[in-house]
Amino acid sequence: MKKGIIEVITGSAVWRSIFRTGIPDTDLKRSLFIYNNFFFHIFPVKMKPHGLRFSYTFCLGGISCLLFIILTITGILLMFHYTPSIERAYFDMQALALIFNGKILRNLHRWGAHAMVITVFLHMVRVFYTRSYRPPREFNWMIGISLLVLTLALSYTGYLLPWDQLAFWGITVGTTIMSYTPFIGKYIRFFVLGADEVGHEALLRFYVLHCVVVPFIAGILMAVHFWRVRKDGGISGPL
Repeated sequence: MKKGIIEVITGSAVWRSIFRTGIPDTDLKRSLFIYNNFFFHIFPVKMKPHGLRFSYTFCLGGISCLLFIILTITGILLMFHYTPSIERAYFDMQALALIFNGKILRNLHRWGAHAMVITVFLHMVRVFYTRSYRPPREFNWMIGISLLVLTLALSYTGYLLPWDQLAFWGITVGTTIMSYTPFIGKYIRFFVLGADEVGHEALLRFYVLHCVVVPFIAGILMAVHFWRVRKDGGISGPL
């Protein structure tokens, strides 16, 4: 009976549209199954011995990816309890203390963000120290630099959202420094704030950037980053 149900499921059109090769019971089907699956295909077919040593990479890239996933999940949960309004933002953050595990959720998001900045930076240092930016990995090195910038952008845009004194004056000082950029400083500051001073427009822009724009771009670049690691022959060798 159980075998019959399994055969019906695996023989359905929906199953065949998801797993086009069927049950991988031959070497050819196993190869096609891995080749057609993104999560399997993203990993290299072979791993070099140095790539398996924890002391070579310290899993900094994987830890950064894991932290990004944790931040995405906790960020989505926090969005259910947050309103991007100068009248409610601060009180919504304070109200998290009254929600079951709300304080833990916020601290997990906050400390996860700090940890991600550290691990991404250390990952870049490791790549530079082991000269993993050399041909044919120059393009992936540039993507990594872009991801570091986006990580800092995520941290900075999330800084204003609690709308407390530390956030308000931190963003005020930061955007004032931006205004001293030669020729285009005033335009950069106005673009970031949406006004001449930190207010509702700035909070809304930082909210959209932090929750939608920057994570979306970072997610795409991360997928390309992992794909290029595989296409460039896996983790680069030691010096």
